Amino acid sequence: MTHKERMLAAIRGQRLDRLPWAPRLDLWYNANKRGGTLPPKYRNAALGDIIADLDAGFHAVVPDFRDLRASADDVDRALGIYNLHAMPYRTVLENVRHEVAVGGDRTRVTYNTPAGSVTTSTIYDEAMRAAGITITHVEEHAFKSPADYAALEHVFRNARVEANYGGYEEFAASVGDRGVAVAYVNGAGSPMHLVQRELMSVDTFFYEMHDHPDEMHELAEAISSYWRQMTAVAAASPAEVLFLGANYDAVITYPPFFAEHITPWLLSFAGELHARGKYLLSHTDGENSGLLGEYMAASIDVADSVCPSPMTRLTLKEVRDAFAGRITIMGGIPSVALLSESIGAREFDGFVDKFFSDLGSGDRLILGISDTTPPGADFARIVRIGEMARTFRV
Repeated sequence: MTHKERMLAAIRGQRLDRLPWAPRLDLWYNANKRGGTLPPKYRNAALGDIIADLDAGFHAVVPDFRDLRASADDVDRALGIYNLHAMPYRTVLENVRHEVAVGGDRTRVTYNTPAGSVTTSTIYDEAMRAAGITITHVEEHAFKSPADYAALEHVFRNARVEANYGGYEEFAASVGDRGVAVAYVNGAGSPMHLVQRELMSVDTFFYEMHDHPDEMHELAEAISSYWRQMTAVAAASPAEVLFLGANYDAVITYPPFFAEHITPWLLSFAGELHARGKYLLSHTDGENSGLLGEYMAASIDVADSVCPSPMTRLTLKEVRDAFAGRITIMGGIPSVALLSESIGAREFDGFVDKFFSDLGSGDRLILGISDTTPPGADFARIVRIGEMARTFRV
């Protein structure tokens, strides 16, 4: 089986020739390439060359947020709107006048609409580049007071979605049989989740849910019309696996909130995809206590970047047992296990031995590193895990 065939078989719950192993190495590679600290063997290697040498699958899930067609495609990032080269769609804001000011590492954008103006600011500095990060940080959120509701509603009611299948197909061709080229749709799992993640700070979000619930729901409803366009165009793309929703947390997206505001939207998109023989991936890298049942209710197919204890409360076995063979886990190795300053050599040996002994048949698992390989990872540990994955009896 090719790596892609093996990973798709794991998603479908089919028989495997060996355990799929697809470590996420992009940030690790970016940071060490930039710092001149790649292992000597790989000093001049591309990321794909390293993955091939490891005989690992290509983790083509989280996009490169610097992969833009033009610099202007990044200006709406603070609204949760991305126009990446590899995405299966692009967004055009109509009846909105942008004022963009770039100063050093900061980009400030003002959206002028007939209903008022809102301003955002993002930053992408040297510390972020050195860490391998590709996504900008939102320094100034669009929503600052109730006076901003009308302008934000106007922006999203005037958002038009166009297909970008050619860009996605180029990305898929670059991945080839080395892995599954997952189509990135949105980091939010629903319109209200987009409000929470992108448009305002977390504390402001919860104050507004208490003080102005009607306005919050009207804003989410305005986003809904854009959302339906986005998911329909994405579902019709050539992608086999599509990414919607990320970075859930048992406190921020607590179970009742998730059930009311996120589960129905994920379930709706899952239905669209399943009708086309496609699969829904959601990036579940946070504290998942109390949320596993919602992932089941949402009919997601892949829980990407599941990060177990000691980084969160749940063990991998607890997550696998809760999913009962219905959701495929992508990830499972907590990133701290790769850091010698966090886990010593003897402790690491015990950890990996127990980890693999607890996997049972290894079904419904694409082994990886959650959330990602840190820049300071002990590369020998990555090699060791890969060797154990190859010899694991499925």
